[in-house]
Amino acid sequence: MKKLGRMLVRLMIVAALAVTLGALVPRPLLQTAGDQPANPRHILVLRNPIHTDIAIPVDDAVLRRFHFLLDAGMPTDMAGVRYIVFGWGGRAFYLETPTWSQLKAVPVMKALTLDTSVMHVDIAGDIAEPRPDVASFDIGEDGFAALLDFIAVSFQRGEGGPVVIENAAYSRYDRFFEAKGHFNALVGCNTWTAAALRTAGLRTGWWNPLPVSLGLSMRLYN
Repeated sequence: MKKLGRMLVRLMIVAALAVTLGALVPRPLLQTAGDQPANPRHILVLRNPIHTDIAIPVDDAVLRRFHFLLDAGMPTDMAGVRYIVFGWGGRAFYLETPTWSQLKAVPVMKALTLDTSVMHVDIAGDIAEPRPDVASFDIGEDGFAALLDFIAVSFQRGEGGPVVIENAAYSRYDRFFEAKGHFNALVGCNTWTAAALRTAGLRTGWWNPLPVSLGLSMRLYN
């Protein structure tokens, strides 16, 4: 038992070091300072203790780009909608854990090992800033377009476009869609968020499996 305990302690130390170094080593490693964008687009990163989402400001072009959300029953054109919120994650955990009180062992094990992925899409009105769980970034038009492309190609597509998952939603305002890629403890929702932000021209840590490490790296390098 003592040997097993020492092994677990070593593993925890190695994991803590990996997360710390993953946040402190920037990606890309070198980046020249660019000019401030003339017409910045204001995006938000929303976080809870284990998950991050990206909130995209709504305009006519964004609504046209993601028109399939309206077709899937999301009221994206409703008055008062200011953001469309995108998040990528493990299918079992996402679909079977709408609240912490409904946490179950099987979805957790799948999230830690290997699971298929889904895209969760929600809408939001005005989001108060600043807040500890909200980070904001201004990016240029080229970065914004690249970010929309990254999000769009994360959806798995069928003959009619992105594939909505029937009878899977937390409320009448959100939907789940089939997504590309597989989810595990090393490549999860927060590494997806980090990759999306890098596509937009921002810098993240080299490996950000947790919201706290992603948030730290974003504050350090942007």
